[in-house]
Amino acid sequence: MTTVARSAALRSREDTDLPGRLARSAATTGAGAELVTRNFPAWLAERRRAHRFRVERIPFADLRGWSFREPGGNLGHHSGRFFTVEGLRATVGEGPFRQWQQPIIHQPEVGILGILTREIDGVLHFLMQAKMEPGNRNLLQLSPTVQATRSNYTKVHRGADVRYLEFFTDPRRGRVLTDVLQSEHGSWFLRKANRNMLVEAVGEVPPHEDFRWLTLGQIGELLRLDSVVNMDARTVLACLPAFAPGGERSRALHSDSGLLSWITSQRSRHEVRIESVPLGEVEGWRRGESSIEREDGRFFRVVAVEVEAGNREVSGWTQPLLEPSGLGVTAFLTRRIGGTPHLLAHARVEGGLLDVLELAPTVQCVPENYAHLPADARPPFLDQVLAAGPDRIRYSAVHSEEGGRFLNAESRYLVVDCGEDVPADPPPGHLWLTPAQLSSLARHARYVNVQARTLLACVNAGAVEGL
Repeated sequence: MTTVARSAALRSREDTDLPGRLARSAATTGAGAELVTRNFPAWLAERRRAHRFRVERIPFADLRGWSFREPGGNLGHHSGRFFTVEGLRATVGEGPFRQWQQPIIHQPEVGILGILTREIDGVLHFLMQAKMEPGNRNLLQLSPTVQATRSNYTKVHRGADVRYLEFFTDPRRGRVLTDVLQSEHGSWFLRKANRNMLVEAVGEVPPHEDFRWLTLGQIGELLRLDSVVNMDARTVLACLPAFAPGGERSRALHSDSGLLSWITSQRSRHEVRIESVPLGEVEGWRRGESSIEREDGRFFRVVAVEVEAGNREVSGWTQPLLEPSGLGVTAFLTRRIGGTPHLLAHARVEGGLLDVLELAPTVQCVPENYAHLPADARPPFLDQVLAAGPDRIRYSAVHSEEGGRFLNAESRYLVVDCGEDVPADPPPGHLWLTPAQLSSLARHARYVNVQARTLLACVNAGAVEGL
C-alpha cells in the first residue's frame, strides 16, 4: 500500500443531512424568512421598473451579426458561436407522424444553470435572480443565480461579467450539492445540454438588488403562480435529492432495477433515424421576410427580434427565436397504488435527444396541432386531462419555456388525479413510478426530460397537493 493510499481521507458517499435540510426549507414559507412570498410580486414589478426592457419583432434582414449562410441557408452568427438554426429530418417507427422535417436549434456548447444556497437563521435559502429573457411574455421572471451559455460567460459578446459565476467555477468558493448534465427541449434543440448545479456558498455572498434569497417553500408558493419561476430555475430544482417529507420513499409498484430495465427496453425497441439537412432545403417549410414556418401553420415558426435589456451583460442585441403555434398542455396523471402516490410517465421519443427518448409527463403537446386527427391518433390521455374537473386537479399553472431561445412558448402544467381510471398496467410506452423514483433518475443525465423536470420541481418545492 502506498503512502498516499494510507493517508487518504475517506468520506461518506452521501450527504445524509441534505434531505432533512431541504425538508426544513420546503416547510418554511412565512414568518422568519427573509422575503415574505406575498410581497414578492411587488419586488418583481419594482425590478421591472428599474430597468428598460424592450423586445420587437424585426425582419430577418435587420438581424445584426446573423445571416443565412450559403450554401444551404443555415441561420448563424458571424462569430460562429451562440447557436445556429439548421434543418432536421427524422424517421421513427411508430406514432401518427412517422417522418418529418423541421428547423432545429443547434447549440453544442454546454452552459451553466446554477443556484447558490446558504443557511439563513438555520434554514436553507436559495439565491434567485430577477432576469429578463426576450422570449418570455412578461419578460422578467425568477431565474437561477447563474444562467449563462459558454459564449456568455467567456464574453464572446464582450459584455459584462456574469455575476456570482465564480461560485460555480472555483471549487474553493462553494460545496457542490448537485451537478448533473441535463437535456433541453428535444423537439426544438439538437442534443442540447446544460450543467444543472446547486452549490452551497463558502464565505460571504455580496448582495445585489436584482437577487433575493428564498426558501424552497417560498419558491413552491411562487410555482403556483403563472409565469413567475422560469424554466432554468425549475430544471435545477428538479435535480434535488428526494426528501419527500410527507410521503413514502421506499416502496413502489416497480423496483428501481425494473424501472431502469424498462427504460432500456424502450430505447432498444424504437427505431429512430436522425439526419441533418440544410435549413434552406427543409421540406414543407417556407421562408418569408420575417418568419420560417410550415405551410399549414402548425407546430412553430422561426422569427427574429431586437432586444433592449438594461440589466443584462449586453444591453442590446438581435437574434432569432422559435415561436410555438399555441399554448401547450403538459400533465402527469397521478394515482395511489398500495397507498403510495405514483406518476404515469411516458417514454417519449424526440428528434433532438441524444439517447432516443427520455421519461416525459403523461401528456405533452399543443392540442391544436392534433385537432385535425382522428381520436385514435391523438396523444394518449390528452382528452382525459382536458376534461378533468377541479376536484381532480392537484396542480395547475402556466409556465414559460426557455425564454432565451423561444418566443411566447408557454404550457399549462398540470397534475391530475385519475383515481383508478387508469390501471396499474397502463398502455405500452407508459409506466407508473413514484416521485422519489423520478427524483432519483433526475440526478443522472438523460433520463427525465425538461417538461417532466418542471413538474418534478413543483413536487420538490411542495407546490403539488397530495405529493
